[in-house]
This record gives sequence, C-alpha cells and structure tokens, in this order.
Amino acid sequence: MADSTAPRPTVLVTGAGGRTGLGHIVYNKLKERSEQFVARGLVRTEESKQKIGGADDVYIADIRDADRLAPAVQGADALIILTSAVPKMKPGFDPSKGGRPEFYYEDGMYPEQVDWIGQKNQIDAAKAAGVKHIVLVGSMGGTNPNHPLNSLGNGNILVWKRKAEQYLADSGVLYTIIRPGGLQDKDGGVRELIVGKDDELLQTDTKSIPRADVAEVCVQALQYEEAKFKAFDLASKPEGVGTPTKDFRALFAQITARF
Repeated sequence: MADSTAPRPTVLVTGAGGRTGLGHIVYNKLKERSEQFVARGLVRTEESKQKIGGADDVYIADIRDADRLAPAVQGADALIILTSAVPKMKPGFDPSKGGRPEFYYEDGMYPEQVDWIGQKNQIDAAKAAGVKHIVLVGSMGGTNPNHPLNSLGNGNILVWKRKAEQYLADSGVLYTIIRPGGLQDKDGGVRELIVGKDDELLQTDTKSIPRADVAEVCVQALQYEEAKFKAFDLASKPEGVGTPTKDFRALFAQITARF
C-alpha cells in the first residue's frame, strides 16, 4: 500500500495531445490515479490543449524550443516522454493502382528535430529542474539502420529515436526506456505482455501491442525499483493466449539490459 502521508509525485507527460493517442492515454491514467499521482500534460498548441479538456495542468510549449520547457518541468518528479515525429502520406495515392504510398514530414517536424533535438531538450530541461526519473518511449527496430521505417520520408526516424535513447542513458538521470512494437488500438489489460531486447521480438509473431498496454507500462515503471536503469522491447501475446499481465514488478524483474 502507498503511504497516504507521502507527497504524491508530480508527473509530466509530453505529447499529451498526440495523434497517436499514447500520450493522451498516459495522461488520463495518471489523472484517474489522483490519489497516487499529480498529472501534468505538455502539448504544442492551444488547439491540442482544448482537445484534451483544456485543464490548467496542461502546459503549451514546443519541444524544439529549449527555453520554453522550463515552466512545465519545474517541480516535476518524473517525466514521461511521448513526443514523436509523424510522417504524413503524400496526397494523390491511389491504392487501386498498386504501388506504395509516399510519405513526407512537414518542414521543421522531421525526426531529427522532434525525436532527437526535441527529446534532448526535454532531457536537459528535466535534468536542470531536478526531475528524478525519465521514462522514454522509443520504438523497436532501432538496431537495424535499414529498417523500412527509416526510409519513410527519408526521416531516419529510428536512428534519431535511438540517439535520444542513448543520450538519456548517458545523462545520469534515472531512466526507463520502453521500445514497443507496432501499436494497436485495442483494449488494454487483457493480454500477456512480453519483454525482450535488441529487437529479438521482431523475429517472432508477437511484435505488436495495444497502445493502452504501453501506457500502463509507462505508469507502472514509475512505481518499481525493478524498472529503474532498464531498457527493453515490449510486445504482447494475442488476446486469449497466456495470462493477462497483472504483476508488473515481475515483468520488470525479467529485464537485465541497461540499453
């Protein structure tokens, strides 16, 4: 049981308005556990802030602008980084004609600017503010420079994500690095979760996971010694196979890799 007299940690979630929804799910999970956590969100625009309810605990700042991040991290105990560049499909793709769609990144929103400079700015700001624990969600596939995701919009997204992961691991701040497989919009809490390392899970049939389960792992990682200074790949068994994961301490205890 949590000690009810202990102060609740303040947790800042960046990318809280994200289109992928992961940041929004984490922010909501923290809000639902208000007896345990004080939640804060960070979004890029007023429009995003209104989309997730417009509460006073949602800060607006562009992660590419290091000077704007200080107010959001001030007084925070933990930071969960869920910002990511998002490739867009070029208009005019006709699936009936075969071939593959082409993707692009908007100017200034390339992975180098968002997933590297933006994450680095967040890590630096958090460290300067005395944040005690940073949870960073990256992606599986980072060990392979020729991974197909890197060719989308010539963005090298996994290369830059990996660089940010390495920067965090070298920062001296307590960290947990989570590298999920393909994200699914399915119910959380009903599957057995699997941890791995070095992209081994990409060689298996179990290389995807519901967003809601990734969000839950982010929140649980704040609570266990076993998740500290760890980096791991994360996926799930299909629904109905195995036993839904409830013991997160045991899950984190399986992880030995620091990077």
